[in-house]
Amino acid sequence: MTTSKVIYVGQLRTENTHLASGRSFITDAPLDNHGLASAFSPTDIVATALADCMITVMAIKADAMSVELKGTTCEVTKVMASSPRRIAEIHITMNLPVGVSEKHRKILEHTAKTCPVHHSLHPDTTVTCDFIWG
Repeated sequence: MTTSKVIYVGQLRTENTHLASGRSFITDAPLDNHGLASAFSPTDIVATALADCMITVMAIKADAMSVELKGTTCEVTKVMASSPRRIAEIHITMNLPVGVSEKHRKILEHTAKTCPVHHSLHPDTTVTCDFIWG
């Protein structure tokens, strides 16, 4: 089954539709690459998807351990390189709830670092994640 449909709407923007749900979003080129930065750029989405994936797999594991992660927040910083233009670094600061045991923290942090998006990134992409508990 096809996952999504992408339409180029002009002016360096795309409309992206998730076919199963019908939900859509717009992308725009970043300011440093001829765009207006009026929406996520494709590379913003990749960097953000890493944080999304990390917290999703952590939540799956947390549920299995009866640990609550609701309210967790992530701040994502993407650093671009040139020649070739690519994502060079992704920095994530993850703020997690209090009251999680050290054992569960270690399991959840390992789970995050082995998420599918992380495994899909180019090996030259540096990923750092600071886990802040409580």
